[in-house]
Amino acid sequence: MKKIGFIPLRKGSKGIVGKNKRKMVGRPLYTWVLGEALHSDLDLVYIYTDDQSIIDFIAKEYHYTNKVKAVLRSDASATDTASTESAMLEFATQIDYDFDVFCLLQATSPFTTALDINNCLDTVADGKDSALTVVNTHRFLWNANGTPINYDYNNRPRRQDFEGLLIENGAVYTCTKQVLQNNKNRLGQNIGIVKMSEDSLQEIDSESDWIVVENLLIERQKQLKKAEKITHLVLDVDGVFTDGTITYTKDGEHTKSFDMRDGMGLEILRQFGIEVMIMTSEQSELVAKRMEKLQIKQVFLGVKDKYTLLKTLSIQQNFSLNNVAYVGDDVNDMANICSVGWSFAPQNAMTEIKTNADVVLSKPSGAGAIREACYFIKNYNKRY
Repeated sequence: MKKIGFIPLRKGSKGIVGKNKRKMVGRPLYTWVLGEALHSDLDLVYIYTDDQSIIDFIAKEYHYTNKVKAVLRSDASATDTASTESAMLEFATQIDYDFDVFCLLQATSPFTTALDINNCLDTVADGKDSALTVVNTHRFLWNANGTPINYDYNNRPRRQDFEGLLIENGAVYTCTKQVLQNNKNRLGQNIGIVKMSEDSLQEIDSESDWIVVENLLIERQKQLKKAEKITHLVLDVDGVFTDGTITYTKDGEHTKSFDMRDGMGLEILRQFGIEVMIMTSEQSELVAKRMEKLQIKQVFLGVKDKYTLLKTLSIQQNFSLNNVAYVGDDVNDMANICSVGWSFAPQNAMTEIKTNADVVLSKPSGAGAIREACYFIKNYNKRY
């Protein structure tokens, strides 16, 4: 049974300009659901967009997996007035309905997890022809004429005694091929219900919405993590190994400065069996040469979506994010800073990183920050 995911993206956004590509907790908004889709039971995930820059990003960023493809959608299906169903049907026709189960995923629902996706897939596998995600809300609803919808105000129930209502949150919709072909709709006649957290009901239509969702997402990531024995140390480069500056020559070449003492700290950690990884957004030959000198084997250059890559590596290599220590300094490190067992920020890191890191180091980047983190890790692991 072939199960595909479908994430429609448009260039145009009136409420928040460039919303889909804007960084939410340091990652483009749409990559939150895309990353979860890649780690779900879906066989293939399609990004359907009229934005060529997103197509190029997907090809470059997720080269390590064959599970995601980006497809150019027509201008007609990407207008403000075009329905999501029109994009779904246009795409399904393009691939000649080459699937058994179709899973619509909304990029503006960053709280969606792989488990939510799998629960919808399982619901259809168990006999429903379609499924959607909802939130169980315990809020009291009213009609415009002043009459209550879902409770008797003369006998106001306690929250724990109130069943509440199920509200569609617009995050995940799953259906069989037959439903999409015959009904021309994301839902059929025998619909299953999958509950998600109440946070997922929050929409992102304004700048204030964005702030609320981002803070909720940061707190969710922090609540999920649990400090355990550190087995892996993951390091950014610029602003961690270096002071964040680049020196250019008249010929356009540039240089970076590295602290030799940091290298010795990493060598000591490896003696205790800790795996060191490098994860940087820069595609730098200088960095590659330095890491080769340090005998660091796992070096990932040009990485923009660091969180999805780290989760993928944890699955492939069988370690937990709780076993990871991460050192980062800027917003593209934010998701990992909030998600790993122990996170560290150099003394001169950006304020938002220092606010969310578990430990703010006394040393600045390029001047002993990594060595200080190594010392912490070595002593911390003594308790295990």
